[in-house]
Order: sequence, then structure tokens, then C-alpha cells
Amino acid sequence: MPLALVALMISAFGIGTTEFVINGLLPDLSAEFGVSIPTAGLLVSGYAFGVFVGAPVLTILGNRLSRKKMLLLLMVVFIAGNLLSALATSYGALMAGRIVSSFAHGAFFGVGSVVAANLVAPQKRAQAIAMMFTGLTVANVVGVPVGTLLGQNLGWQSAFWAVVAIGVVGLIGVAALVPADRPDAERPALRTEFRVFRRPQVWMALGMTVLGFAPAFTVLTFIAPMATEVAGFSESAVPILVGLFGVGVVAGNLVGARLADRALMPSLYAILVALIVISVAFLFAAHSQVAFVIAILAFGVAAFATVPPLQTRVLDKAEGAPTLASAVNIGAFNLGNAIGPFLGGVVIDAGLGYTATAWVAALLGVAGLALALVSGAMDRRSARLPEPALV
Repeated sequence: MPLALVALMISAFGIGTTEFVINGLLPDLSAEFGVSIPTAGLLVSGYAFGVFVGAPVLTILGNRLSRKKMLLLLMVVFIAGNLLSALATSYGALMAGRIVSSFAHGAFFGVGSVVAANLVAPQKRAQAIAMMFTGLTVANVVGVPVGTLLGQNLGWQSAFWAVVAIGVVGLIGVAALVPADRPDAERPALRTEFRVFRRPQVWMALGMTVLGFAPAFTVLTFIAPMATEVAGFSESAVPILVGLFGVGVVAGNLVGARLADRALMPSLYAILVALIVISVAFLFAAHSQVAFVIAILAFGVAAFATVPPLQTRVLDKAEGAPTLASAVNIGAFNLGNAIGPFLGGVVIDAGLGYTATAWVAALLGVAGLALALVSGAMDRRSARLPEPALV
């Protein structure tokens, strides 16, 4: 794998840390700003919605830039957003900082996915994309637990100062290692990028991403209160549990990539079935500390094994003009991230308890699997029909 992927991994590590570290700090932020846990959880949904909106907007605005310059600009925006978060003195200010940093997130992974895929042979595209996303998944093993520890012991702002430092390293890495390219180098016109959205299967793939990944944050957002109030863990155990989830995330990302390169849709079906089963199991496992540990590890594997096949599916269906569709798909991941915590907060506010989020995750997974099966059936029916022309 090319060395340039290391630069993408470092940047992804910083982005993943700032995205996920909120989950381990919800109780601290709830107490700091005098808001409920579900309201603090909206910091996750707000970030996710910012990614959903920012991914296509920044990709369109940066269409005339080379991909390398676009990645550098996005890292500057990311650093600025985390500076705002670190300096925030109110819930609203922290939400604003989260949204600014989230705008860089979607476009970075969208453009980065195309850059990563173009650095390797076609048969290794999913693995190259997964290598970039490994930075995000490793953030769950290292960045999030360390950020949670910093937040618990030095104040929640310290977690964001650490992310600022990581962002600076990522910026330098992209500048030094990612190959230079021209704005017009094999780049379809913007109108051509838009025309891929005439393809029904592109929209099906985006819908699969929203519903297939939504279960991940439905459970993860409320993992800290579930661990302490249902499973009976101490607050000091939360970073360890979050790190354990991260181990599953790393493993799932790598497994999902290998499976996707071998048999994309059959692998996606199997992964979604596993995610549904584990979500239901979580409902019961949350009441036992040993079972909770096993379930959170398995859930991390299944939830993030979906990422490489879902991203690769969009690249396949948007062949010929993948940049905007790839960025929109990152937004679709995060629309799922926004929907999941919102629905989880609804069931918690309704008095159904933290474990009810597992039912929400399972139902979202069922919807994602149903859409994937329909999309696969459409593939089989139209195997000999050409895709709509882009020009």
C-alpha cells in the first residue's frame, strides 16, 4: 500500500477521535452545561447532520481545486472547528464548533476515498479505502479512550486540544506525502458528477448506507450511561469499554474490506444479519458485565464491517464520476449517525430505558438489509442493461 495512505490515516485518526470522543464524555458534558443525557447526545446528532450537509456542499465548492489542495483546505477547517470546541464556554458554542469541524469530515473522507482508490490496483480498492478508514477505527482504540481519560481528569476541553494537535500532524502529512494532482487531471465536469444521481442504484446505495450504518451510533452514543447505570460499571471503566469497542471497530473494518473485495453484496447481506442479531443480543447482555463486554466487542466488529462494502458499493454505482457521490455517501453515513441517536433519545425520553436503543438499532438494521436485498435483486434483473449515460 502506498505511503500516501499513511497521511490519510493520520488525518482520519484525528477526525475519528473528535467524532467519537463525545460518547465517552456525555455524562461530563451533561453536568457541565446542565442538560439531560439525551440533549447532550444531540452533540453527536448535530455533528452527524453537519457532515451530511457539509459533504456535498464543500465538495461542490472545491470542485475546481486539485484533490490534494482540497484535502489540505479541509484539514484547516477541521482544525478551526476543534479550536472553537476547545474554547467553548456554553452548550451552544460547543455545538457550533462541532458543526464547523463536521463540515470538513464528509468531504475529506469522500475525496480521500477517491484518492485512496486511485493509488492502488482496481482489485485492491476496498482494502485501500479501508486502510484510510483504519485511521478512523484506530481512533476508537486509542484516540477516544485517551480523549475520554483526558476529559475526565483534565476537563473535557483537553480532549479537543489533543485533537487540534492531531489535526496539525495530519495537515503536515497530507502536504508531504499525498501526490500532487491537477484540478483537471482525469476529473469529470461537475455537471457529470451530478448526472450519476440519475442512476436509481446510486440512490439505493446511499439509502443502504443510511439504514445499514445507523445502528452503530444508536447504541454507541449512549454506551457510557448504559455501562454505568445498567451494567453496573464504574465511570473509570468507560474508557476501557470504549477502547474495547474500538478494537472491534478495527477488526470489523479490515474484515469488511476483505469480504467486500471478494463478494460485495453477499458479504453485505451477511454483515447486516450479524449486526441485527448482535443488536438484539445487546438488549439482554447489557444486564451482565461479562456479557456486556462480549457484546460491545462483537457489536463494534459488525457495525464497522459495513463501512468498506457500503463505500465501495457507491463507488461502483457512480463509476465515471465518483467524487461527489463518494462525499454524499459519507454524508449518508452521518445521516444514519444523526437518525440513530435521535431515535435512541426518543425511546429513552419515553421511559423505555437505555437498553431500548438496542431494539431501535435492530429495526434500523432490518430496514437496511431489506433495501440491500432489493438493490441486489435489481442488479440481477438488469445485469445485461447498461447504466444511464453520463454525457
